Amino acid sequence: MDRMRNQLSWKVGGQQGEGIESTGEIFASALNRLGYYLYGYRHFSSRIKGGHTNNKIRVSTKPLNSISDDLDILVAFDQETIDVNIHELREEGIVIADAKFKPELPEGSEARLYAVPFTEIATELGTSLMKNMVAVGASSAILGLSPDTYKDVVEDLFLRKGAAVVEKNMEAIRAGADYFKAEAGEISTNLQLEEADGKKRMFMIGNDAIGMGAVAAGARFMPAYPITPASEIMEYLIKKLPEFGGTVIQTEDEIAACTMAIGANYAGVRSFTASAGPGLSLMAEAIGLSGMTETPLVVVDTQRGGPSTGLPTKQEQSDLMAMLYSTHGDIPKIVMAPSTVEEAFYDTVEAFNLAEEFQCPVILVTDLALSLGKQTVEPLDYSRVEIRRGKLDVKEELPERVDGAYFKRYEVTEDGVSNRVIPGMKNGIHHVTGVEHDETGKPSESPENRKAQMDKRLRKLNNLPKTFKDPIYVNATHEEADLLVVGVNSTRGTIEEAMPRLEADGVKVNLAQIRLLHPFPKDELQALMNKAKKVVVVENNATAQLANIIKMNVGGEKIENVLKYDGNPFLPAELHQVCKELV
Repeated sequence: MDRMRNQLSWKVGGQQGEGIESTGEIFASALNRLGYYLYGYRHFSSRIKGGHTNNKIRVSTKPLNSISDDLDILVAFDQETIDVNIHELREEGIVIADAKFKPELPEGSEARLYAVPFTEIATELGTSLMKNMVAVGASSAILGLSPDTYKDVVEDLFLRKGAAVVEKNMEAIRAGADYFKAEAGEISTNLQLEEADGKKRMFMIGNDAIGMGAVAAGARFMPAYPITPASEIMEYLIKKLPEFGGTVIQTEDEIAACTMAIGANYAGVRSFTASAGPGLSLMAEAIGLSGMTETPLVVVDTQRGGPSTGLPTKQEQSDLMAMLYSTHGDIPKIVMAPSTVEEAFYDTVEAFNLAEEFQCPVILVTDLALSLGKQTVEPLDYSRVEIRRGKLDVKEELPERVDGAYFKRYEVTEDGVSNRVIPGMKNGIHHVTGVEHDETGKPSESPENRKAQMDKRLRKLNNLPKTFKDPIYVNATHEEADLLVVGVNSTRGTIEEAMPRLEADGVKVNLAQIRLLHPFPKDELQALMNKAKKVVVVENNATAQLANIIKMNVGGEKIENVLKYDGNPFLPAELHQVCKELV
């Protein structure tokens, strides 16, 4: 009898535009409904059709938050998929490939190859487009799953086209399973999974979590310009916001998107925009306008490979300095960095609260792996959602000013935050401008006023690192560690998977995942660094941006850099190896 496994890795690959993403989606969704934990990562080209693409799905009976080092099953729709991905396959791994292209394994490979006529079977059933369903069926045979496992997913996808379409797709899945069983016979694969717990969990990308967080936070307007890897936030809200009386507008560019979001927030409507590095560059001046006019603004930056157009569909973390310092002049700014899909939801809600409480721009930063990587997420706790609007006064009218002067919208206060009103409130009239201004908003170049207003704005965030909940996610069990590994965004899951391997090698390791990049939680990180012999900063860029931010705020005598900037995320095995060498 085959030994049951608690996890495995499956990948499907082919040319972009031939259903690779949907194949992975159907495969993973069915396993999610059985109660398995999943982590998915897509490799795709920055074009609509053509070019190699693949979708790698990791399946486990236990929680996981990173891509796997290797591969158990490879589903190939062309020879390039085999050539590009075979190096990941474990010994005794399985390749199931479309017989149409006469698949071959490279010399020396110990994998088992099964040629299954995906296209031919699908064509006989009515259309070659169902070849991905045939592939899903063959995969189910390897895992020992019934084809009926996929029925609910297929119904969700195709029932709107009629019951006949659902049945045809189910026939394709059954045919793929039957063919593989007949071809392979009674093979011993050791790839049957232990039974899952059957619990219902969400399975979604970080962008979906951000969209859900925006709705829960009360955002009702999103102006945005499509860009990878941020577009799914916009696409999600196009469907959802109208249900809550909101709307999404596709703008002509990112400059318009950011300024429209500022205008909506000025009018009292929670609004935000989302983009990637190139869009963030265009928004820099508008972000400064938000800071000077003290108008709340939330911007989501989903990092990708740069500079310029760069690698639009590949992983990178090279916008850190741009988010902190690209805006000219000195303004208060908050930069938050969730490290899981779940955190992306709650942090989005908090971004809107902080933007209004401190009346300043808030940038929520993710990276491509977090934005588009699909993860299992426990049911969200909406009781944790709270709406805080700070010093926004929404009375029908304000007390009449005896002196007849304008409302002091920018009144100098001890905490740096002034009372805010929405347009049209009686006795709330004030001037708004991007030039320096006095307490009523009127332009003023007085040196005394300039200093008073600048000091007021900049002291808003003095205590934020101490009041921000968990500015650093800490996984530390050692009072004295050999290594403190520091990361940001999606690297957390990979680091946490490498940690037990290092511990098995006798290396004492702690983790500090930065969740608040600005203002930087220097005291909290300093305390952790003091307890480590060496600090390893892991990041997906070429110039050690996170490490340099740490050096500016804390110091860097102990710091070692671990950098990766080839467009791919870190793997647990490579982090394990490089950290072991640094001890």
